[in-house]
Amino acid sequence: MKQTTLSKWLKLITLGTGICGIIVCAGIIPMLADAAVKQYPEFSNCRWPWLILIWTTAVPFFAALVLFWKISTNIGTDRSFSTENARLLKWIAILAASFSCIFFSGNLIYWLIGMNHPGIILVSLLIDFLGIVASVAASVLSHLVVKAAELQDQSDLTI
Repeated sequence: MKQTTLSKWLKLITLGTGICGIIVCAGIIPMLADAAVKQYPEFSNCRWPWLILIWTTAVPFFAALVLFWKISTNIGTDRSFSTENARLLKWIAILAASFSCIFFSGNLIYWLIGMNHPGIILVSLLIDFLGIVASVAASVLSHLVVKAAELQDQSDLTI
């Protein structure tokens, strides 16, 4: 597959993921919150704090998508193994870790003040784990891209 084709596919996937994220954050989550409040009116005081937590965790997600778009652009211009891509991957790792920290802290705080159920905390631990896995994967990729960029620079100097 050519670099430009790969770049276009990565950008298409990034765009699709962003659109799905907007639909979930702006449409589905508030709709589910409204349905929960209608079914269980005693939880009406929890609607806005939970929406704020979910929207806050969406910020690192969309920021990581913007950075991944930049990486896709670099791949399209045949700069796959560059220090810039390594730096962007490192920032994606930081954003994924911050997502997990924000979500875990919010769940814990809501549980301590009585706005969360232990079952929701257990499910949220899976989401936190996936965020940490993404962070570790991006960090490892960043390290590998740095090593590949160094090798590429060395091979460019020997020719």
